[in-house]
Amino acid sequence: MLLRGVGALFLKISKFMYSSPQERRCISWFSADGDKTLRLNYELESESLVFDLGGYEGQWSSDIFSKYGCCIHIFEPVEAYAIMIKHRFVRNNKIVVHKFGLSNATKESEIFIDNDSSSILKAAAVTETINLVKAEDFIRVNNIVDIDLMKINIEGAEYDLLDHLIESGIVNMIGNIQIQFHDMVPNAVDRMAKIQDDLSKTHFLTYQFVFVWENWQRK
Repeated sequence: MLLRGVGALFLKISKFMYSSPQERRCISWFSADGDKTLRLNYELESESLVFDLGGYEGQWSSDIFSKYGCCIHIFEPVEAYAIMIKHRFVRNNKIVVHKFGLSNATKESEIFIDNDSSSILKAAAVTETINLVKAEDFIRVNNIVDIDLMKINIEGAEYDLLDHLIESGIVNMIGNIQIQFHDMVPNAVDRMAKIQDDLSKTHFLTYQFVFVWENWQRK
């Protein structure tokens, strides 16, 4: 009974300390140490192919490579971040850095620069013009037939991308899809629910922390 009381008190204190909805959502994720466990624990090997969409500083890719030694494509459209990642992995020929993002269409777009929250949808003081490439075209041109793991953290642009992956059938090529959905997009809850329903036809949910991280594994 004492432990239950302490746990309840901790939860109340945590909810008080973390006042924003996103901070409260992350409490259970941090309790599970998800960044060091769930986001890294996959059945990968040295010949596996991983896509990292939204590379930022390349830390997730570095952790995945350290654990499995697999082939990784990092997509980072912000020039300064892409250059930094290239320098980080300059001696690693199994990690390829692309200075563009994957999207539902090939186009230029304006991105608002805000460190790991840089987004084409959320305003910030500094902007940059970036290049986006239609995901289906990139995959076909490069003769890719199977992606073992795709991590998607692209600050609101995941909705259009996932709709495209599903509609084009590319989703069937992806073993695991690790997604961070964002709630700054209009109708985010409904759009997320629709994508999750579509994903459930080809994949099953392995973990879910709503608007934090979730993973879908191919059936």
